[in-house]
Amino acid sequence: MALLRLAAVTLLHFLVFALPAHAAPLKVVASFSILGDMAKRVAGPDATITTLVGPGADAHVYRATPQDAKAVKEADLVLVNGLGFEGFMERLIKSSGTKAVVVVATSKVKTLQAAADEGRGHSHSHSHAGDHGKTDPHAWQSIDAAKAYVANIRDGLAKADPAHAEGYASRAATYIGELEALKAEMEATFAPISRDKRVIVTSHDALAYFGRDFGFDLHPIQGLSTDAEPSAKDVARIVRLSKGKKARAIFVESIKTPKLAEQIARETGAKLGGMLFSDTLSDEKGEAPTYIAMMRHNARTIAAALKD
Repeated sequence: MALLRLAAVTLLHFLVFALPAHAAPLKVVASFSILGDMAKRVAGPDATITTLVGPGADAHVYRATPQDAKAVKEADLVLVNGLGFEGFMERLIKSSGTKAVVVVATSKVKTLQAAADEGRGHSHSHSHAGDHGKTDPHAWQSIDAAKAYVANIRDGLAKADPAHAEGYASRAATYIGELEALKAEMEATFAPISRDKRVIVTSHDALAYFGRDFGFDLHPIQGLSTDAEPSAKDVARIVRLSKGKKARAIFVESIKTPKLAEQIARETGAKLGGMLFSDTLSDEKGEAPTYIAMMRHNARTIAAALKD
């Protein structure tokens, strides 16, 4: 009997120490809500996702908390957008002392450069000096770029947790298929709108990738960041451009107040086209609780405002 008990204890010890290193779900920290949603889709049940800048919050002006530092320190994987979008993340990662795998979601994404002049084309972002450097960080507004985000997230998860690599790969493939279908749906939504009528004004310069992909001429009231209010000169410039290019609609973004957009609409005769989501998702009860819902909502809102 004693031998049997000893054998049972020995077997139990063997089974405990033979468990994979990540028997518990992987701990993943995502910098902001859009990355968090993508991570949830790819991770499935194999990881827990903590999002630092939640729905409705503005990553441009976010200040990290002690709870954020604790979450990053304890993480197995940290996901950041990069390109200077989350100014707080680099310092937070360093100060936390985390040993997590850090994935930059924009790795290998074809980025846009901020233009210093007013005569940009469809594929350039208008910016103010000092906004994030020279590269536009809002790459998730391109569905093709979003597919690269998903692939980078998949690879990061697999690196941090090889035991569940197959599941990550399978869910990423399904998600990428949904994104491809979404892009085709959005192209169909915009098809009735002629190219010369695809001129809009937005609150800040977050939609240049969207404009590049779908042929929109975008004129932002504010530059790449939201950390400072536009000057009277900026507003006057947008009024001139809006009149000159016959912008048909002005859109408010979920992280901005509508006051300036309403002023420009009055001065130009353009109509307010509704609210767009650029840098953040809505909560679960809102119109953009997921990345796919956000892109679909934006497409339908823009199309409805520009239709004849």
